[in-house]
Amino acid sequence: MGFPNRISKLYDGALSLLYPLECAVCGASVEARTDAPACALCWARTCIFSDEDTLCWKCGAPAAGAVPWEKRTEARCRRCDTESFTAARSVGIYEGALRAVVLSLKREPYIAGRTAHLLCEAQRRPPLNEATRIIPVPLHRERERERGFNQAALVARALAASTRLEIDEWSLVRTTHTESHRAGMDARARRESVRDAFEVSRPRLVAGESILLVDDVFTTGATVSACADALKKAGARAVLVLTIARA
Repeated sequence: MGFPNRISKLYDGALSLLYPLECAVCGASVEARTDAPACALCWARTCIFSDEDTLCWKCGAPAAGAVPWEKRTEARCRRCDTESFTAARSVGIYEGALRAVVLSLKREPYIAGRTAHLLCEAQRRPPLNEATRIIPVPLHRERERERGFNQAALVARALAASTRLEIDEWSLVRTTHTESHRAGMDARARRESVRDAFEVSRPRLVAGESILLVDDVFTTGATVSACADALKKAGARAVLVLTIARA
């Protein structure tokens, strides 16, 4: 173990004694601050996607069975054929530690080291590695004023800090203040709630770019698809979606 890692472990240990963190999943102690808001055991129990997983090449949904790597681009669930985005991926399933991260991010504007690292790993895999510009899914200005920050923008900044991609928080705007998506809303209701809700205010910055569109969670894909539709109409070459988790 290198000297910086030993210092980091000592620092984590001191902080845990002075300001103990409780795992948002199981209630145990979080020994490494970089794991927040979950403990190492809950992270180990959470489904995190890797190169070994077979996913729908377009929407990133887990697919049954193993597919040879050279044929991964042919894996399709067909439920996403009409979606406007080019491809979508998530760090993992909306459960355990990742669910805790998403819920925590709605209350506190902070992304810990493990989550940031996993986001960067996901972005480096094909096809998201073709992105040239990062854009967060925007909140309407009234909603952002209520919350105090946009959680998607925090994800975008974490990625920009670890990649060479430029972040753009201004070109894509939400023009309508729609009702929050509630648990139990079906795909049709979610889609109707975001229809024509986004527009591009600076098409010059979007034209010809492969946009990395980021958000906290992928549920039905309605929101990111509506954003992708606006970005493509403004001239984006491709819209690649990355979220912390998928439902």
